[in-house]
Amino acid sequence: MIGKLKNLIAKLTRPGKTNQTASPSATGGHDTPRKEQRRGSRPTTARKATSDKLAPKKEEGRPPQRKRSPRKKSQPAKSRRPVHGDWNAGQFPVAAEPGKTRFHDLSIPDRLLHAIADLGFQYCTPIQAELLPDTLKGRDAYGRAQTGTGKTAAFLITGMTRMLSNPISGKRPTGTPRMLVVAPTRELVLQISAEAKELAKYTRLAIVSIFGGMDYEKQRRQLSDRVIDIIVATPGRLLDFHRRKDLNLGKTEMLVLDEADRMLDMGFIPDVRRIVYATPHKSKRQTMLFSATLTDAITRLSDQWTTDPLSVEIEPEQVAVDSVDQQVYIVTTDEKFTLLYNMITKQKLERLLVFCNRRDQTRRLAEMFERYRIDSAILSGDVPQKKRIRTLENFKNGKIRALVATDVAGRGIHIEGMSHVVNFTLPQDPEDYVHRIGRTGRAGASGTSVSFADEEDSFYIPAIEEFIGQPLICTQPPEEWLEAPPPPLKRRPKGQPSQPSRRRRHPRSRRAGRGGPASGTGARKRSTGGGGGPKRGRGARAGRRGGSPGTGGSGRGPRPQRGSGSGRD
Repeated sequence: MIGKLKNLIAKLTRPGKTNQTASPSATGGHDTPRKEQRRGSRPTTARKATSDKLAPKKEEGRPPQRKRSPRKKSQPAKSRRPVHGDWNAGQFPVAAEPGKTRFHDLSIPDRLLHAIADLGFQYCTPIQAELLPDTLKGRDAYGRAQTGTGKTAAFLITGMTRMLSNPISGKRPTGTPRMLVVAPTRELVLQISAEAKELAKYTRLAIVSIFGGMDYEKQRRQLSDRVIDIIVATPGRLLDFHRRKDLNLGKTEMLVLDEADRMLDMGFIPDVRRIVYATPHKSKRQTMLFSATLTDAITRLSDQWTTDPLSVEIEPEQVAVDSVDQQVYIVTTDEKFTLLYNMITKQKLERLLVFCNRRDQTRRLAEMFERYRIDSAILSGDVPQKKRIRTLENFKNGKIRALVATDVAGRGIHIEGMSHVVNFTLPQDPEDYVHRIGRTGRAGASGTSVSFADEEDSFYIPAIEEFIGQPLICTQPPEEWLEAPPPPLKRRPKGQPSQPSRRRRHPRSRRAGRGGPASGTGARKRSTGGGGGPKRGRGARAGRRGGSPGTGGSGRGPRPQRGSGSGRD
Protein backbone atom coordinates (compact mmCIF):
# COMPACT_ATOMS: atom_id res chain seq x y z
CA MET A 1 0.00 0.00 0.00
CA ILE A 2 2.80 2.41 0.85
CA GLY A 3 4.49 1.76 -2.47
CA LYS A 4 1.30 2.41 -4.43
CA LEU A 5 0.78 5.70 -2.60
CA LYS A 6 4.34 6.79 -3.39
CA ASN A 7 3.85 6.04 -7.11
CA LEU A 8 0.56 7.95 -7.13
CA ILE A 9 2.15 10.97 -5.47
CA ALA A 10 5.00 10.85 -7.96
CA LYS A 11 2.57 10.86 -10.88
CA LEU A 12 0.63 13.81 -9.45
CA THR A 13 3.71 15.88 -8.80
CA ARG A 14 5.36 15.12 -12.16
CA PRO A 15 3.40 17.72 -14.32
CA GLY A 16 4.50 20.54 -12.06
CA LYS A 17 8.15 19.51 -12.40
CA THR A 18 7.97 19.20 -16.15
CA ASN A 19 6.29 22.59 -16.32
CA GLN A 20 9.19 24.17 -14.51
CA THR A 21 11.77 22.41 -16.62
CA ALA A 22 9.89 22.55 -19.93
CA SER A 23 10.08 26.30 -20.27
CA PRO A 24 12.55 27.27 -23.02
CA SER A 25 13.60 30.33 -21.11
CA ALA A 26 14.46 28.26 -18.06
CA THR A 27 16.42 25.60 -19.99
CA GLY A 28 18.23 27.98 -22.22
CA GLY A 29 16.10 27.17 -25.27
CA HIS A 30 16.63 23.35 -25.23
CA ASP A 31 13.80 21.29 -26.61
CA THR A 32 11.70 19.21 -24.25
CA PRO A 33 9.55 16.19 -24.97
CA ARG A 34 6.13 16.89 -26.48
CA LYS A 35 4.30 15.00 -23.76
CA GLU A 36 5.95 17.11 -21.08
CA GLN A 37 5.15 20.32 -23.01
CA ARG A 38 1.50 19.36 -23.28
CA ARG A 39 1.28 18.40 -19.66
CA GLY A 40 3.10 21.49 -18.56
CA SER A 41 1.05 23.88 -20.75
CA ARG A 42 -2.31 22.96 -19.32
CA PRO A 43 -1.92 24.63 -15.92
CA THR A 44 -0.48 27.82 -17.46
CA THR A 45 -3.32 28.19 -19.99
CA ALA A 46 -5.83 27.57 -17.23
CA ARG A 47 -4.20 30.24 -15.10
CA LYS A 48 -4.17 32.67 -18.03
CA ALA A 49 -7.83 32.06 -18.74
CA THR A 50 -8.76 32.59 -15.14
CA SER A 51 -6.62 35.72 -14.97
CA ASP A 52 -8.25 37.06 -18.15
CA LYS A 53 -11.70 36.45 -16.68
CA LEU A 54 -10.80 38.16 -13.46
CA ALA A 55 -9.11 41.14 -15.10
CA PRO A 56 -12.28 42.87 -16.42
CA LYS A 57 -13.97 42.50 -13.02
CA LYS A 58 -11.27 44.62 -11.44
CA GLU A 59 -11.85 47.35 -14.05
CA GLU A 60 -15.67 47.41 -13.78
CA GLY A 61 -15.85 50.01 -11.02
CA ARG A 62 -13.80 52.56 -12.93
CA PRO A 63 -15.75 55.05 -15.11
CA PRO A 64 -14.76 55.13 -18.78
CA GLN A 65 -12.44 57.93 -19.86
CA ARG A 66 -14.98 59.30 -22.35
CA LYS A 67 -17.23 60.60 -19.59
CA ARG A 68 -14.35 62.24 -17.76
CA SER A 69 -13.01 64.20 -20.73
CA PRO A 70 -14.63 67.67 -20.84
CA ARG A 71 -13.19 68.45 -24.27
CA LYS A 72 -15.48 66.02 -26.06
CA LYS A 73 -18.52 67.67 -24.48
CA SER A 74 -17.51 71.16 -25.43
CA GLN A 75 -16.71 70.36 -29.07
CA PRO A 76 -20.36 70.01 -30.29
CA ALA A 77 -21.25 73.36 -28.71
CA LYS A 78 -18.64 75.10 -30.89
CA SER A 79 -20.00 73.54 -34.07
CA ARG A 80 -23.60 74.61 -33.44
CA ARG A 81 -23.00 78.15 -34.71
CA PRO A 82 -23.01 78.30 -38.52
CA VAL A 83 -19.75 79.40 -40.10
CA HIS A 84 -19.82 82.70 -41.97
CA GLY A 85 -16.50 82.09 -43.68
CA ASP A 86 -15.57 84.26 -46.64
CA TRP A 87 -19.18 84.90 -47.67
CA ASN A 88 -19.88 88.24 -49.35
CA ALA A 89 -22.81 89.98 -51.01
CA GLY A 90 -21.58 88.85 -54.44
CA GLN A 91 -22.67 85.30 -53.61
CA PHE A 92 -26.27 86.50 -53.23
CA PRO A 93 -27.19 87.97 -56.63
CA VAL A 94 -30.53 89.76 -56.83
CA ALA A 95 -31.61 91.54 -59.97
CA ALA A 96 -32.60 95.17 -59.61
CA GLU A 97 -36.26 95.85 -60.38
CA PRO A 98 -37.98 99.23 -60.62
CA GLY A 99 -40.14 100.07 -57.62
CA LYS A 100 -38.46 97.48 -55.36
CA THR A 101 -35.72 97.91 -52.79
CA ARG A 102 -33.06 95.22 -52.46
CA PHE A 103 -31.33 94.47 -49.19
CA HIS A 104 -28.07 94.92 -51.11
CA ASP A 105 -28.92 98.59 -51.56
CA LEU A 106 -28.88 99.15 -47.77
CA SER A 107 -25.92 99.45 -45.42
CA ILE A 108 -26.28 96.01 -43.83
CA PRO A 109 -23.26 94.01 -42.55
CA ASP A 110 -22.32 90.89 -44.48
CA ARG A 111 -22.98 88.62 -41.51
CA LEU A 112 -26.55 89.87 -41.30
CA LEU A 113 -27.00 89.87 -45.07
CA HIS A 114 -25.81 86.25 -45.14
CA ALA A 115 -28.67 85.25 -42.81
CA ILE A 116 -31.16 87.26 -44.91
CA ALA A 117 -29.98 85.36 -47.99
CA ASP A 118 -30.48 82.03 -46.20
CA LEU A 119 -34.05 83.03 -45.37
CA GLY A 120 -34.71 83.74 -49.04
CA PHE A 121 -35.52 87.44 -48.67
CA GLN A 122 -34.55 89.36 -51.79
CA TYR A 123 -36.64 92.54 -51.78
CA CYS A 124 -37.94 94.65 -48.92
CA THR A 125 -41.63 94.75 -48.08
CA PRO A 126 -43.33 98.16 -48.35
CA ILE A 127 -42.85 98.98 -44.67
CA GLN A 128 -39.22 97.81 -44.74
CA ALA A 129 -38.50 99.91 -47.82
CA GLU A 130 -39.85 102.98 -46.03
CA LEU A 131 -38.28 102.36 -42.62
CA LEU A 132 -34.81 100.90 -43.16
CA PRO A 133 -33.10 103.74 -45.09
CA ASP A 134 -33.78 106.14 -42.19
CA THR A 135 -33.74 103.82 -39.16
CA LEU A 136 -30.34 102.40 -40.15
CA LYS A 137 -29.05 105.94 -39.71
CA GLY A 138 -30.41 106.08 -36.14
CA ARG A 139 -33.72 107.89 -36.63
CA ASP A 140 -36.76 107.08 -34.48
CA ALA A 141 -39.84 105.62 -36.17
CA TYR A 142 -43.54 105.31 -35.54
CA GLY A 143 -45.45 102.88 -37.72
CA ARG A 144 -49.00 101.75 -38.23
CA ALA A 145 -48.81 98.14 -39.32
CA GLN A 146 -50.08 94.69 -38.43
CA THR A 147 -48.16 91.48 -37.99
CA GLY A 148 -47.22 89.89 -41.27
CA THR A 149 -46.16 93.13 -42.99
CA GLY A 150 -42.45 92.67 -42.26
CA LYS A 151 -42.13 95.19 -39.42
CA THR A 152 -40.50 92.62 -37.13
CA ALA A 153 -37.61 92.10 -39.52
CA ALA A 154 -37.40 95.87 -40.01
CA PHE A 155 -36.66 96.72 -36.37
CA LEU A 156 -34.52 93.60 -35.84
CA ILE A 157 -32.30 94.43 -38.83
CA THR A 158 -32.04 98.01 -37.57
CA GLY A 159 -30.99 97.00 -34.06
CA MET A 160 -28.55 94.29 -35.13
CA THR A 161 -26.89 96.57 -37.67
CA ARG A 162 -26.45 99.19 -34.95
CA MET A 163 -24.81 96.71 -32.56
CA LEU A 164 -22.57 95.08 -35.18
CA SER A 165 -21.40 98.43 -36.50
CA ASN A 166 -20.64 99.76 -33.00
CA PRO A 167 -19.19 96.91 -30.92
CA ILE A 168 -18.40 97.52 -27.25
CA SER A 169 -14.83 96.75 -26.22
CA GLY A 170 -13.97 95.56 -22.75
CA LYS A 171 -15.93 93.60 -20.20
CA ARG A 172 -19.69 94.13 -20.04
CA PRO A 173 -21.92 93.46 -17.02
CA THR A 174 -24.51 90.69 -17.14
CA GLY A 175 -28.21 91.47 -17.33
CA THR A 176 -27.59 94.68 -19.30
CA PRO A 177 -29.13 94.52 -22.80
CA ARG A 178 -28.32 96.84 -25.66
CA MET A 179 -31.68 96.32 -27.39
CA LEU A 180 -35.07 95.86 -25.70
CA VAL A 181 -38.27 94.68 -27.44
CA VAL A 182 -41.55 94.79 -25.49
CA ALA A 183 -44.59 92.86 -26.79
CA PRO A 184 -48.02 92.23 -25.22
CA THR A 185 -48.35 88.42 -25.51
CA ARG A 186 -46.14 85.42 -24.92
CA GLU A 187 -46.75 84.04 -28.39
CA LEU A 188 -45.60 87.27 -29.99
CA VAL A 189 -42.48 87.27 -27.80
CA LEU A 190 -41.63 83.75 -28.95
CA GLN A 191 -42.23 84.67 -32.58
CA ILE A 192 -39.96 87.73 -32.39
CA SER A 193 -37.26 85.74 -30.56
CA ALA A 194 -37.31 82.97 -33.15
CA GLU A 195 -36.96 85.46 -36.00
CA ALA A 196 -34.15 87.28 -34.17
CA LYS A 197 -32.20 84.05 -33.72
CA GLU A 198 -32.52 83.28 -37.43
CA LEU A 199 -31.13 86.68 -38.36
CA ALA A 200 -28.31 86.54 -35.78
CA LYS A 201 -27.08 83.01 -36.49
CA TYR A 202 -23.80 84.24 -38.07
CA THR A 203 -23.13 86.71 -35.26
CA ARG A 204 -22.34 86.39 -31.58
CA LEU A 205 -25.38 88.36 -30.42
CA ALA A 206 -27.05 86.79 -27.37
CA ILE A 207 -30.88 86.81 -27.41
CA VAL A 208 -33.10 86.07 -24.40
CA SER A 209 -36.90 85.94 -24.22
CA ILE A 210 -38.70 86.74 -20.95
CA PHE A 211 -42.39 86.13 -20.28
CA GLY A 212 -44.69 84.84 -17.58
CA GLY A 213 -45.87 81.28 -17.14
CA MET A 214 -42.37 79.78 -17.30
CA ASP A 215 -39.72 78.92 -14.72
CA TYR A 216 -38.74 82.18 -13.00
CA GLU A 217 -35.37 80.96 -11.71
CA LYS A 218 -34.39 79.56 -15.08
CA GLN A 219 -35.02 82.90 -16.75
CA ARG A 220 -33.18 84.69 -13.96
CA ARG A 221 -30.10 82.50 -14.54
CA GLN A 222 -30.20 83.38 -18.24
CA LEU A 223 -29.92 87.03 -17.27
CA SER A 224 -27.18 86.62 -14.68
CA ASP A 225 -24.95 83.95 -16.24
CA ARG A 226 -23.93 85.69 -19.45
CA VAL A 227 -23.79 88.97 -21.32
CA ILE A 228 -27.01 89.78 -23.18
CA ASP A 229 -27.47 91.85 -26.33
CA ILE A 230 -31.20 91.59 -27.11
CA ILE A 231 -34.12 90.98 -24.71
CA VAL A 232 -37.65 90.30 -25.97
CA ALA A 233 -40.14 90.40 -23.10
CA THR A 234 -43.67 90.98 -21.89
CA PRO A 235 -44.10 93.97 -19.55
CA GLY A 236 -45.03 92.13 -16.34
CA ARG A 237 -42.17 89.65 -16.11
CA LEU A 238 -39.69 92.28 -17.32
CA LEU A 239 -40.64 94.59 -14.44
CA ASP A 240 -40.31 91.73 -11.94
CA PHE A 241 -36.67 91.22 -12.87
CA HIS A 242 -36.06 94.96 -12.92
CA ARG A 243 -37.42 95.39 -9.39
CA ARG A 244 -35.18 92.60 -8.11
CA LYS A 245 -32.13 94.24 -9.68
CA ASP A 246 -31.57 91.23 -11.94
CA LEU A 247 -31.93 93.47 -14.97
CA ASN A 248 -30.35 96.83 -15.74
CA LEU A 249 -32.04 98.87 -18.48
CA GLY A 250 -29.82 101.93 -18.05
CA LYS A 251 -27.58 100.97 -21.00
CA THR A 252 -30.34 100.31 -23.52
CA GLU A 253 -29.43 101.74 -26.92
CA MET A 254 -32.61 100.82 -28.78
CA LEU A 255 -36.20 100.40 -27.51
CA VAL A 256 -38.98 98.78 -29.55
CA LEU A 257 -42.64 98.78 -28.48
CA ASP A 258 -44.59 96.34 -30.64
CA GLU A 259 -48.41 96.37 -30.84
CA ALA A 260 -48.77 99.33 -28.51
CA ASP A 261 -52.54 99.44 -29.07
CA ARG A 262 -52.92 95.91 -27.72
CA MET A 263 -50.84 96.77 -24.66
CA LEU A 264 -53.09 99.78 -24.14
CA ASP A 265 -56.22 97.62 -24.33
CA MET A 266 -54.78 95.01 -21.95
CA GLY A 267 -53.86 97.62 -19.34
CA PHE A 268 -50.08 97.34 -19.76
CA ILE A 269 -49.40 101.02 -20.42
CA PRO A 270 -48.58 101.85 -16.74
CA ASP A 271 -46.03 99.03 -16.75
CA VAL A 272 -44.69 100.18 -20.12
CA ARG A 273 -44.24 103.69 -18.72
CA ARG A 274 -42.06 102.34 -15.90
CA ILE A 275 -40.01 100.39 -18.43
CA VAL A 276 -39.52 103.43 -20.67
CA TYR A 277 -38.48 105.61 -17.72
CA ALA A 278 -35.93 102.94 -16.68
CA THR A 279 -34.15 103.29 -20.04
CA PRO A 280 -31.97 106.29 -21.01
CA HIS A 281 -33.57 109.53 -22.15
CA LYS A 282 -35.18 109.47 -25.59
CA SER A 283 -32.42 111.71 -26.91
CA LYS A 284 -29.83 109.05 -25.99
CA ARG A 285 -31.61 106.02 -27.41
CA GLN A 286 -33.36 105.01 -30.62
CA THR A 287 -37.07 104.27 -30.23
CA MET A 288 -39.45 102.48 -32.59
CA LEU A 289 -43.17 102.17 -31.83
CA PHE A 290 -45.69 100.14 -33.81
CA SER A 291 -49.45 99.99 -33.54
CA ALA A 292 -52.26 98.50 -35.60
CA THR A 293 -54.45 101.58 -35.17
CA LEU A 294 -53.94 105.32 -34.83
CA THR A 295 -55.70 106.60 -31.73
CA ASP A 296 -55.22 109.79 -29.75
CA ALA A 297 -53.73 107.85 -26.84
CA ILE A 298 -51.17 106.09 -29.04
CA THR A 299 -50.26 109.36 -30.74
CA ARG A 300 -49.63 111.03 -27.38
CA LEU A 301 -47.41 108.14 -26.29
CA SER A 302 -45.43 108.42 -29.51
CA ASP A 303 -44.86 112.12 -28.93
CA GLN A 304 -43.66 111.48 -25.38
CA TRP A 305 -41.28 108.62 -26.08
CA THR A 306 -39.80 109.43 -29.52
CA THR A 307 -37.78 112.27 -31.05
CA ASP A 308 -38.75 113.49 -34.51
CA PRO A 309 -40.01 110.03 -35.56
CA LEU A 310 -40.45 108.82 -39.11
CA SER A 311 -44.14 108.05 -39.58
CA VAL A 312 -45.06 105.03 -41.73
CA GLU A 313 -48.60 103.77 -42.27
CA ILE A 314 -49.68 100.48 -43.82
CA GLU A 315 -53.46 100.63 -44.13
CA PRO A 316 -55.34 97.67 -42.64
CA GLU A 317 -57.53 97.25 -45.70
CA GLN A 318 -54.45 96.46 -47.76
CA VAL A 319 -53.87 93.41 -45.61
CA ALA A 320 -57.54 92.44 -45.62
CA VAL A 321 -58.30 92.91 -49.31
CA ASP A 322 -55.20 92.15 -51.29
CA SER A 323 -54.14 88.77 -49.93
CA VAL A 324 -57.20 87.28 -48.15
CA ASP A 325 -60.42 86.02 -49.75
CA GLN A 326 -63.14 86.95 -47.25
CA GLN A 327 -66.26 84.77 -47.14
CA VAL A 328 -69.26 85.26 -44.83
CA TYR A 329 -71.92 82.53 -44.52
CA ILE A 330 -75.36 83.19 -43.07
CA VAL A 331 -76.22 80.33 -40.70
CA THR A 332 -78.08 79.69 -37.49
CA THR A 333 -76.35 78.90 -34.23
CA ASP A 334 -77.31 75.23 -34.48
CA GLU A 335 -75.90 74.92 -38.00
CA LYS A 336 -72.46 76.31 -37.21
CA PHE A 337 -70.67 73.11 -36.30
CA THR A 338 -72.35 71.16 -39.11
CA LEU A 339 -71.12 73.73 -41.61
CA LEU A 340 -67.62 73.73 -40.10
CA TYR A 341 -67.39 69.92 -40.09
CA ASN A 342 -68.49 69.58 -43.72
CA MET A 343 -66.20 72.40 -44.79
CA ILE A 344 -63.21 70.62 -43.22
CA THR A 345 -64.02 67.14 -44.49
CA LYS A 346 -65.29 67.97 -47.98
CA GLN A 347 -62.48 70.41 -48.75
CA LYS A 348 -59.96 68.16 -46.99
CA LEU A 349 -58.44 71.00 -45.01
CA GLU A 350 -55.31 69.84 -43.22
CA ARG A 351 -54.56 72.96 -41.17
CA LEU A 352 -56.92 75.72 -40.08
CA LEU A 353 -57.26 78.19 -37.25
CA VAL A 354 -60.68 78.66 -35.63
CA PHE A 355 -61.38 81.74 -33.52
CA CYS A 356 -63.93 82.05 -30.73
CA ASN A 357 -64.75 85.00 -28.49
CA ARG A 358 -64.77 83.19 -25.13
CA ARG A 359 -62.84 80.40 -23.47
CA ASP A 360 -65.91 78.27 -22.81
CA GLN A 361 -66.70 78.36 -26.53
CA THR A 362 -63.22 77.05 -27.34
CA ARG A 363 -63.65 74.16 -24.89
CA ARG A 364 -67.05 73.13 -26.28
CA LEU A 365 -65.82 73.32 -29.87
CA ALA A 366 -62.71 71.28 -29.07
CA GLU A 367 -64.90 68.62 -27.42
CA MET A 368 -67.02 68.40 -30.57
CA PHE A 369 -63.91 68.02 -32.68
CA GLU A 370 -62.74 65.20 -30.44
CA ARG A 371 -66.07 63.39 -30.70
CA TYR A 372 -65.90 63.59 -34.50
CA ARG A 373 -62.28 62.41 -34.53
CA ILE A 374 -60.72 65.63 -35.77
CA ASP A 375 -57.33 66.32 -34.20
CA SER A 376 -57.63 69.65 -32.41
CA ALA A 377 -56.18 71.67 -29.54
CA ILE A 378 -57.05 74.78 -27.54
CA LEU A 379 -55.01 77.95 -27.33
CA SER A 380 -56.44 80.29 -24.69
CA GLY A 381 -55.47 82.02 -21.48
CA ASP A 382 -56.43 78.94 -19.44
CA VAL A 383 -53.75 76.79 -21.06
CA PRO A 384 -50.36 76.75 -19.25
CA GLN A 385 -47.51 78.36 -21.10
CA LYS A 386 -45.48 75.17 -21.62
CA LYS A 387 -48.50 73.45 -23.10
CA ARG A 388 -49.21 76.45 -25.33
CA ILE A 389 -45.69 76.31 -26.73
CA ARG A 390 -45.99 72.57 -27.31
CA THR A 391 -49.40 73.06 -28.96
CA LEU A 392 -48.03 75.65 -31.37
CA GLU A 393 -45.13 73.38 -32.29
CA ASN A 394 -47.47 70.46 -32.95
CA PHE A 395 -49.70 72.71 -35.05
CA LYS A 396 -46.74 73.93 -37.10
CA ASN A 397 -45.55 70.34 -37.62
CA GLY A 398 -48.97 69.20 -38.84
CA LYS A 399 -49.84 67.01 -35.84
CA ILE A 400 -52.91 69.15 -35.09
CA ARG A 401 -55.51 69.72 -37.77
CA ALA A 402 -57.67 72.41 -36.15
CA LEU A 403 -56.43 74.94 -33.60
CA VAL A 404 -59.19 76.64 -31.59
CA ALA A 405 -58.01 79.95 -30.14
CA THR A 406 -59.14 83.18 -28.55
CA ASP A 407 -58.09 86.65 -29.68
CA VAL A 408 -55.50 87.26 -26.97
CA ALA A 409 -53.79 83.89 -27.42
CA GLY A 410 -53.93 83.97 -31.22
CA ARG A 411 -52.62 87.50 -31.63
CA GLY A 412 -49.01 86.57 -32.27
CA ILE A 413 -49.51 83.28 -34.13
CA HIS A 414 -47.43 83.06 -37.30
CA ILE A 415 -47.80 79.77 -39.15
CA GLU A 416 -46.36 79.30 -42.61
CA GLY A 417 -48.68 77.74 -45.17
CA MET A 418 -51.95 78.12 -43.25
CA SER A 419 -54.63 78.61 -45.90
CA HIS A 420 -57.84 79.03 -43.86
CA VAL A 421 -58.95 81.04 -40.86
CA VAL A 422 -62.48 80.56 -39.51
CA ASN A 423 -64.38 83.05 -37.37
CA PHE A 424 -66.68 80.66 -35.56
CA THR A 425 -67.97 83.74 -33.74
CA LEU A 426 -67.45 87.22 -35.16
CA PRO A 427 -65.46 89.53 -32.88
CA GLN A 428 -67.07 92.50 -31.21
CA ASP A 429 -64.05 94.69 -31.92
CA PRO A 430 -63.43 95.34 -35.65
CA GLU A 431 -59.67 95.47 -35.04
CA ASP A 432 -59.73 91.87 -33.84
CA TYR A 433 -61.30 90.89 -37.16
CA VAL A 434 -58.34 92.32 -39.05
CA HIS A 435 -55.89 90.57 -36.74
CA ARG A 436 -57.71 87.27 -37.11
CA ILE A 437 -57.76 87.18 -40.89
CA GLY A 438 -54.17 88.43 -40.86
CA ARG A 439 -53.06 84.99 -39.64
CA THR A 440 -53.40 83.81 -43.24
CA GLY A 441 -52.28 85.43 -46.48
CA ARG A 442 -48.95 86.46 -44.98
CA ALA A 443 -45.74 87.46 -46.74
CA GLY A 444 -47.40 87.73 -50.13
CA ALA A 445 -49.21 84.37 -49.96
CA SER A 446 -52.96 84.04 -50.49
CA GLY A 447 -55.42 82.87 -47.88
CA THR A 448 -59.11 82.38 -47.14
CA SER A 449 -61.14 83.81 -44.28
CA VAL A 450 -64.53 82.23 -43.49
CA SER A 451 -66.91 83.89 -41.02
CA PHE A 452 -70.18 82.54 -39.62
CA ALA A 453 -72.90 85.17 -39.16
CA ASP A 454 -75.72 83.91 -36.96
CA GLU A 455 -78.60 85.68 -35.20
CA GLU A 456 -76.26 87.54 -32.83
CA ASP A 457 -72.94 87.94 -34.67
CA SER A 458 -74.50 89.48 -37.78
CA PHE A 459 -74.93 92.77 -35.90
CA TYR A 460 -71.11 93.21 -35.81
CA ILE A 461 -70.76 93.22 -39.61
CA PRO A 462 -71.51 96.96 -40.22
CA ALA A 463 -68.74 98.06 -37.82
CA ILE A 464 -66.27 95.67 -39.50
CA GLU A 465 -67.21 96.97 -42.95
CA GLU A 466 -66.67 100.55 -41.83
CA PHE A 467 -63.29 99.71 -40.32
CA ILE A 468 -61.87 97.86 -43.35
CA GLY A 469 -63.49 100.25 -45.83
CA GLN A 470 -65.31 97.71 -47.96
CA PRO A 471 -68.53 95.70 -47.79
CA LEU A 472 -68.63 92.05 -46.74
CA ILE A 473 -70.75 89.94 -49.07
CA CYS A 474 -72.92 87.51 -47.07
CA THR A 475 -74.02 84.34 -48.86
CA GLN A 476 -75.79 81.10 -48.08
CA PRO A 477 -73.54 78.04 -47.71
CA PRO A 478 -73.87 75.20 -50.23
CA GLU A 479 -76.67 72.76 -49.51
CA GLU A 480 -74.35 69.77 -49.16
CA TRP A 481 -72.41 71.60 -46.45
CA LEU A 482 -75.52 71.69 -44.27
CA GLU A 483 -76.11 67.93 -44.39
CA ALA A 484 -76.08 66.34 -40.97
CA PRO A 485 -72.75 64.64 -40.21
CA PRO A 486 -72.60 61.02 -39.01
CA PRO A 487 -73.45 60.45 -35.34
CA PRO A 488 -70.52 61.34 -33.07
CA LEU A 489 -68.84 59.14 -30.54
CA LYS A 490 -70.54 59.17 -27.16
CA ARG A 491 -68.37 60.61 -24.46
CA ARG A 492 -68.78 60.03 -20.75
CA PRO A 493 -68.77 63.33 -18.81
CA LYS A 494 -65.76 63.87 -16.61
CA GLY A 495 -66.23 62.78 -13.01
CA GLN A 496 -69.12 60.42 -13.77
CA PRO A 497 -68.42 56.70 -13.14
CA SER A 498 -68.70 54.42 -16.09
CA GLN A 499 -71.83 52.22 -16.30
CA PRO A 500 -70.90 48.53 -16.26
CA SER A 501 -72.12 46.30 -19.02
CA ARG A 502 -74.89 43.99 -17.80
CA ARG A 503 -74.33 41.51 -20.59
CA ARG A 504 -70.73 40.90 -19.56
CA ARG A 505 -71.60 40.50 -15.87
CA HIS A 506 -74.74 38.45 -16.43
CA PRO A 507 -73.03 34.99 -16.57
CA ARG A 508 -70.84 35.74 -13.56
CA SER A 509 -73.79 36.94 -11.49
CA ARG A 510 -75.68 33.75 -12.32
CA ARG A 511 -72.76 31.70 -11.10
CA ALA A 512 -72.67 33.83 -7.99
CA GLY A 513 -76.39 33.11 -7.33
CA ARG A 514 -75.76 29.38 -7.69
CA GLY A 515 -73.12 29.44 -5.02
CA GLY A 516 -70.16 29.38 -7.36
CA PRO A 517 -66.73 30.80 -6.61
CA ALA A 518 -67.96 34.38 -7.33
CA SER A 519 -70.74 34.21 -4.76
CA GLY A 520 -70.57 36.91 -2.08
CA THR A 521 -71.91 37.71 1.34
CA GLY A 522 -75.30 38.73 0.02
CA ALA A 523 -75.75 35.42 -1.82
CA ARG A 524 -75.01 33.42 1.30
CA LYS A 525 -77.41 35.55 3.35
CA ARG A 526 -80.24 35.11 0.84
CA SER A 527 -79.76 31.33 0.61
CA THR A 528 -80.15 30.94 4.37
CA GLY A 529 -82.91 33.51 4.91
CA GLY A 530 -85.73 31.42 3.44
CA GLY A 531 -88.89 32.87 1.93
CA GLY A 532 -89.76 33.68 -1.60
CA GLY A 533 -88.76 37.33 -1.91
CA PRO A 534 -85.55 39.22 -1.37
CA LYS A 535 -84.80 40.52 2.09
CA ARG A 536 -82.90 43.65 3.08
CA GLY A 537 -80.49 42.05 5.49
CA ARG A 538 -76.76 42.37 5.91
CA GLY A 539 -76.28 41.00 2.42
CA ALA A 540 -78.28 43.85 0.87
CA ARG A 541 -76.44 46.40 2.96
CA ALA A 542 -73.14 44.89 1.88
CA GLY A 543 -74.29 45.13 -1.72
CA ARG A 544 -75.16 48.78 -1.25
CA ARG A 545 -71.75 49.49 0.27
CA GLY A 546 -69.54 47.65 -2.18
CA GLY A 547 -71.64 47.06 -5.29
CA SER A 548 -71.52 49.15 -8.44
CA PRO A 549 -74.65 50.59 -10.12
CA GLY A 550 -76.72 47.96 -11.84
CA THR A 551 -75.36 45.01 -9.82
CA GLY A 552 -77.54 45.16 -6.73
CA GLY A 553 -75.60 47.94 -4.99
CA SER A 554 -77.69 50.88 -6.14
CA GLY A 555 -79.90 51.07 -3.03
CA ARG A 556 -82.91 49.30 -4.60
CA GLY A 557 -82.20 45.90 -3.11
CA PRO A 558 -80.62 42.86 -4.73
CA ARG A 559 -82.18 41.13 -7.68
CA PRO A 560 -82.86 37.43 -6.99
CA GLN A 561 -82.18 36.21 -10.52
CA ARG A 562 -78.74 37.85 -10.69
CA GLY A 563 -77.29 37.15 -7.31
CA SER A 564 -75.84 39.65 -4.91
CA GLY A 565 -73.86 42.79 -5.59
CA SER A 566 -71.17 42.29 -2.98
CA GLY A 567 -68.60 44.24 -4.96
CA ARG A 568 -66.50 41.18 -5.87
CA ASP A 569 -67.80 41.03 -9.43
